[in-house]
Amino acid sequence: MSARIVPDDEAGRRAAVDALRAGGIVALPTDTVYGVAVALDTPGGIEALFAAKRRPPEKGVMLLLADAVQAPTIGEWPATAAALAAAFWPGGLSLIVPQRPDVDLPVALTGGAPTIGLRTPDHPAPRALAAAVGPLPTTSANVSGLPEARTAAEIVDQLGDAISLVLDAGPAHGGPASTVVDCTVDPPRILRAGAIDANALARVLGRRPAG
Repeated sequence: MSARIVPDDEAGRRAAVDALRAGGIVALPTDTVYGVAVALDTPGGIEALFAAKRRPPEKGVMLLLADAVQAPTIGEWPATAAALAAAFWPGGLSLIVPQRPDVDLPVALTGGAPTIGLRTPDHPAPRALAAAVGPLPTTSANVSGLPEARTAAEIVDQLGDAISLVLDAGPAHGGPASTVVDCTVDPPRILRAGAIDANALARVLGRRPAG
């Protein structure tokens, strides 16, 4: 049975939250492309995301957050990360921080790495879902190796019954991917150039991050 498509409105977001709490995979809009997400506490949920996308298991998955307040609940939160989040969240910045040793995360989430990737997107839908169910493991809504799906119909064409529900906000906005900054080192290091440039990061940090 194909995924149910619902509008990205209050009722649609309630349906998406219900689907996530029931252990389903939900496709949702972000500030760039559509993503597919699963509740972090779903047994085997990360593995189900990989299977839906046919994605190599050694690649980690980013967590989308409701806001920066959620960040220290899931990872250690160095001062550099807090400063960058205050300046650029919500927006196109992903921060790599150490995992908290007292938080039990699925090994599949990070590919076995001791770090975790966090982002607060500049779109209300993923923030609302993360506020309701907690930080959301999310990856792009496409089969690995195929173009990113831009519409609800394209998502269903690619992923079919591997997902439970699509939260439809119209065609994806596109745009540059998030800048990825490793905050486990000092100075922080840019792992992927993207929406936030190095000069903007340097103005916040008081120094240019390593590239």
